[in-house]
Amino acid sequence: MPQMQFTTPEKYSYLNGFGSYHETEAVKGALPIGRNSPQKPPLGLYAEKLSGTSFTAPRAENQQTWLYRILPSAAHGEFEPVVPDDAACNNATLSAPPTLHHVPNQMRWDPFDLDDASDWIDGLHHVAGAGDPTMKSGVGILIYAAGRDMDAHTAFSSSDGDFLIVPESGVLDIQTELGRLLVRPNEIAVVPRGIRYRVTLPAGPVRGYVLELYEQHHFVLPELGPIGSNGLANARDFQVPTAAYDEDNNKGNTWRLVVKHAHRTFVARQQHTPFDVVAWHGLYYPYKYDLGRFNVMGSTSFDHPDPSIYTVLTAPSARPGTAVADFVIFPPRWLVAEDTFRPPWYHRNTMSEFMGLLSGTYDAKAGGGFRPAGASLHNVMASHGPDSDTHARASVTDLVPQKVGVGSMAFMFESCLMLGVTEWGRTNCRKRQPDYHAHSWLPLQPHFKKPVDSQEEAV
Repeated sequence: MPQMQFTTPEKYSYLNGFGSYHETEAVKGALPIGRNSPQKPPLGLYAEKLSGTSFTAPRAENQQTWLYRILPSAAHGEFEPVVPDDAACNNATLSAPPTLHHVPNQMRWDPFDLDDASDWIDGLHHVAGAGDPTMKSGVGILIYAAGRDMDAHTAFSSSDGDFLIVPESGVLDIQTELGRLLVRPNEIAVVPRGIRYRVTLPAGPVRGYVLELYEQHHFVLPELGPIGSNGLANARDFQVPTAAYDEDNNKGNTWRLVVKHAHRTFVARQQHTPFDVVAWHGLYYPYKYDLGRFNVMGSTSFDHPDPSIYTVLTAPSARPGTAVADFVIFPPRWLVAEDTFRPPWYHRNTMSEFMGLLSGTYDAKAGGGFRPAGASLHNVMASHGPDSDTHARASVTDLVPQKVGVGSMAFMFESCLMLGVTEWGRTNCRKRQPDYHAHSWLPLQPHFKKPVDSQEEAV
């Protein structure tokens, strides 16, 4: 499947390439040639550097972008903590660091509610996480549900980490400082730490998932190893916005800058638009990707491969081969393995696995309890695998070539960290299924049959 057919047509143009050095200008001549910060930048613009890594990060990891804008981003008032009645944000989830409950139980949630009354900021809810954004270590997992545009003169950013946005329903029109992204179901977007943006909803209410990466480094494509030079998510299929700017600098409007900072929200005000970048060049920028372009690899002989073979993006830890966060998908694909139990095997994992469903049904869960806009969490060493109905069906099915997941897309946020669940995720959302483990695995029956003539060996 080279590309999805989207209900909402694309309306923006993009630059192509993951990790590529890009340059773009909305007005010809806005980019200086041969230097970054001339005494007088072209067209009377201000030069501003946006650093996504430390200045001295290794060249292969260094991510910096030069912006050429009408006014510097520093020209704003003081940030103040958001109070409950502040019109810029009415989200109790972002009012204080979340209390995380660490429990070994398998967890699953019914589809999270749509929310017609909330905008992007109000509609963010922490479900789970680990680590501390003040130490630039760990991840957060959020659900978003919104039914209205962000206010016309409001911009949002996160100082805590990069937002990996995974829509389940609805369309996000994301205006960022560096340009615009249209993000539809079956596409993902990444908005890096600190980049300001505004979200509008051209097709009505939206709902989906967010993986926030607190780490000092950013998402990369996984190494391909023996696969070779092509496969999985190809770099050329990632799309980066072209420069686009607004002019609203006559102090006629008051803009609100809402920032997520150490799990809390702050707001500052300024008399000009933050979306006034006329040109930029560099390696630090937002981007999107069509999941329909993922080139699936798999077994063509026997045994079910590890889910790592479906990794789209990864954030490595200091230990080789171990990820702080992997974004993994389970798209439509052919199963042809012989003499093989084809669904995922039963297992306990040193990694934590948070799964969501964007459409259709997931082939490893036949009971109907895992639905689009729902989720499951199998934490470190929590036993899990196919439910009893799936096991029964897969144990006797005719092993002809079979295409699974047609019309479906499941995904997983996987982490080496032990994830805690917030009070909202555990109780307040009212979506957690109390009988998940009982419904899925307690019906399993033993099938062990000792040969009639066998004798137990002496210990």
